[in-house]
Amino acid sequence: MVVAAFTWSDAADLALAIFLIVVGLALGFAFVRLGLALSRVSTFLRRTESELMPVLGKLGGTVDRVNAQLDKVDTITDSAVDAVVSVDRAVRAVSNAVTVPVQKLSGLVAGGSHGVSTLRATRDWRSAVQAAKEAAARREQDLAEELRREEEP
Repeated sequence: MVVAAFTWSDAADLALAIFLIVVGLALGFAFVRLGLALSRVSTFLRRTESELMPVLGKLGGTVDRVNAQLDKVDTITDSAVDAVVSVDRAVRAVSNAVTVPVQKLSGLVAGGSHGVSTLRATRDWRSAVQAAKEAAARREQDLAEELRREEEP
């Protein structure tokens, strides 16, 4: 009969071997679980990609259509601004064409009124004419200043 001598060194080797086997099994289990988790993540990403790509394609088309409409709105806005500028020019032209005759008529009426009043008061034709001219000039100047103040922002 052979009796094997079992020493402390052999016991330590056996304990180390058992420890390494347990660690190997634990690591193997952990790697299998990690592989399964990565497989689920990979499947999730593939599904997300397959569902998200058409949405992104539609979104890109929508953005292109919105940009096209914004270009049209830009053209419309430019046309509206041009129309407003044209209307403003026309109104200013008509206003300028009407302003001078209105100033002259207003001066004539004011001058006539003052001239008649002066003629009644002084019975002097020359002073009445002079008063009428001064009153007409004052009224035209006052009206011009009022119109200038109206045009200022």
